[in-house]
Amino acid sequence: MLLERLQRLSLKDYDGYFWLLGRADEVLNIAGHILGTSEIESAAIQSKSVVEAAVVGVPDELKGEAIVLFVTLKKDVKKSNEVEKNIIQTIRHHMEPIAKPREIYFVDSLPKTRSGKIMRRILKSIAKGESIGDVSTLENIGAVQFVKDEFENK
Repeated sequence: MLLERLQRLSLKDYDGYFWLLGRADEVLNIAGHILGTSEIESAAIQSKSVVEAAVVGVPDELKGEAIVLFVTLKKDVKKSNEVEKNIIQTIRHHMEPIAKPREIYFVDSLPKTRSGKIMRRILKSIAKGESIGDVSTLENIGAVQFVKDEFENK
């Protein structure tokens, strides 16, 4: 299993050097399993309902960290238990059962910078109940309040 994950996250070039792909600084330790957030996001996007996904880790007493997934659904899809189950099954199919999110939040948009980068720092702060800090670089500041509202209403 570790070899398969390493093969998905790296390339070996002609000279025998390995090139790591994805965000190496964004890893979660779920019950001793090291998972890349980009892997989980890519698996979630494989669901037919999901347009965009962002993953953050939050402290968990049993596992060390737990996965919190924020997703934007396609326009014709409404949030439901069935959609949530489908996303979880898709992640389990493309990864492994340990990658199951503890919580999934359906949001209209994710907080992004003007260049389109998702601000996972803000999502993590919201998920952990901390201050979100500086949001001056956000393009869509309204997304922060929407994520907060969705988080508090679940």
